[in-house]
Amino acid sequence: MRPENIDVTAPPPRPSPDHSDCRAVASVLARVGDKWSVFVIMMLIDGPKRFNELKRMINGISQRMLTLTLRGLERDGLVTRTVFPTIPPRVDYELTDLGRGLAEPVKALGQWAFTHLPEIEGARNDFDARNAE
Repeated sequence: MRPENIDVTAPPPRPSPDHSDCRAVASVLARVGDKWSVFVIMMLIDGPKRFNELKRMINGISQRMLTLTLRGLERDGLVTRTVFPTIPPRVDYELTDLGRGLAEPVKALGQWAFTHLPEIEGARNDFDARNAE
C-alpha cells in the first residue's frame, strides 16, 4: 500500500504563549481603529491631500489631533508625507501601498456605519430610555 497524498499542509501558527503577538496586533488595531485615523484614510482614498485640505474635510478635528494622527499613520507606514521646496513649503499626504490595502476595509466600515446610523441611534435611544432610572 502506498500513500497517495504525502503533501501535508502545515498547521496555522499557534499564538505565542506569552501573548506578545496579541499585544502587537492590538497596537495596530488601535491605530487603524481610531476614529481620526479612519477619517484620514477615507479622505486620502481619492489621492494626495494637503494638511489644511484634510482639516477642512474632517469636521471637528483639531490641528493638533490631525498632526498626531498623520504622524502615527506615517510611522506605521500607511501614509507618506512629501514636502515640496516652494515658498511657502507645500506638504502633501498620501496613502502608501500598505495604506491603500487598508483603505478598502476602512471604506466598507465607514459605509456600513453611515448606512446603519439610524438603526444604531434608535437602539441607543431605546437603551437609554430603559436605563434612565
